[in-house]
Amino acid sequence: MTSPDMPLSGRVALVAGATRGAGRGIAVALGAAGATVYCSGRSSRAGRSDYDRPETVEQTADLVEAAGGTGIACVTDHLDPAQVRALVHRIDDERGRLDVLVNDIGGEHYVDFGRTLWEYDLDRGLALLRAGLETHVITSAVALGLLTRRPGGLVVEVGDGTTAFNTPRFRETVFMDLTTSAVNRLAWGQGHELGRVGCTAVAVTPGWLRSETMLEAFGVTEDTWLDATEQPQTDGPDPADFAVSESPVMLGRAVAALAADPAKDRWNTASVTSYELAEHYGTTDADGSRPDAWRYIEQVREKGLPADVTGYR
Repeated sequence: MTSPDMPLSGRVALVAGATRGAGRGIAVALGAAGATVYCSGRSSRAGRSDYDRPETVEQTADLVEAAGGTGIACVTDHLDPAQVRALVHRIDDERGRLDVLVNDIGGEHYVDFGRTLWEYDLDRGLALLRAGLETHVITSAVALGLLTRRPGGLVVEVGDGTTAFNTPRFRETVFMDLTTSAVNRLAWGQGHELGRVGCTAVAVTPGWLRSETMLEAFGVTEDTWLDATEQPQTDGPDPADFAVSESPVMLGRAVAALAADPAKDRWNTASVTSYELAEHYGTTDADGSRPDAWRYIEQVREKGLPADVTGYR
């Protein structure tokens, strides 16, 4: 039985890359909707990954529990098919079902802006492709057998930019460009196969995400993030543009609403933004706003206009 407050009660989700950022936001929102969430990633209380960040899968699982769901921390390297198989077998043994798969693992740690293909450290470039794409392919290939046992399953591929946004633009470096485009195409391809068995795949991108890493880069917290917009301009993006940023709550709530939608197949093969989902389902960011960062980028930042988020959140 489900209730309006817990529409995902009885459902089981796997969030690959739940350690921080978008993955953590999605995991917590799924938990708040009543789901059992397997929170996987490499960083744990027992040791950090090569990202060397303090966030852990155990912390995420605790946040899922605090939100009202069941959170299960799973230390897993999604580049290792054997570890992913062990995780999916565990989910099958313990729950006997998988209703939602979120592939959120990215390779932002390996992005070196401003470097041409011949200048880029090849090991780092390939690490970006492997972390940002190969993990997604491995996890879906292993987990979809369980997810497709029942109709209504959902796969969410979390990327950076929609197909419509990325296709006419070069996304900073060859390695990043390939990864962002391929993740969207992966959702498109999976959607064609999953649609035959009553399941759905969607590519979703957040806007300018206030992840833990981004907040740290600006020297602010989630409570003081607006202070970043007053910082002086440097060689990077205009800090004033940060006013259109969103917290992981925005994406998380939108994905949870999508997962709970009996007619979610309307989105099958689509590549959408967190704003588009939030607008459709009536969800918001934690502060009640609904920032539309990608439209802002096209209409303000790319045109070199003064930073002004009026009408964009």
